[in-house]
Amino acid sequence: MEARVDEIGDGIYRISTFLPHVRPPAGLTFNEFVVLADEPLLFHCGHRKLFPVVSAAVGRVLPLDRIRWISFGHLEADECGAMNEWLAVSPHAQIVHGVLGCRLSIDDMADRPARALSNGDVLDLGGRRVRFIDTPNIPHGLDAGVIYEEATATLFCGDLFAHD
Repeated sequence: MEARVDEIGDGIYRISTFLPHVRPPAGLTFNEFVVLADEPLLFHCGHRKLFPVVSAAVGRVLPLDRIRWISFGHLEADECGAMNEWLAVSPHAQIVHGVLGCRLSIDDMADRPARALSNGDVLDLGGRRVRFIDTPNIPHGLDAGVIYEEATATLFCGDLFAHD
């Protein structure tokens, strides 16, 4: 199994891993995203068991120890299952998520303290800015939120555009 790497915008990379066995016969593709900046952001951590494949693909974009911020749409195995594996290989990385997500689960599950963002808060990545937007229960989970990257007008969201 191998993950595919595509630059989908200026300095924004999608890491895609196709798993045919998840929903046969169509399968399902899981995506993570890297936003290059002075302080790079990884959006979605992927499943814990897929960490070797996904991290090898991310490593083709930048050295793993350069990742500074890790985020995801909501708490679910495909979105944050490997968050502690990422924290282990990225010594300066910090989870960043909405206040509710941090209070409900992340502060208990993550190996390092998270940075909580309120609705509308902006995180400066150094050369890029991302805005956190609370979206409770959209697509699901009270902790759900999206991140909007301002320079390219890219919206990062979890599970909203999954196919059947």
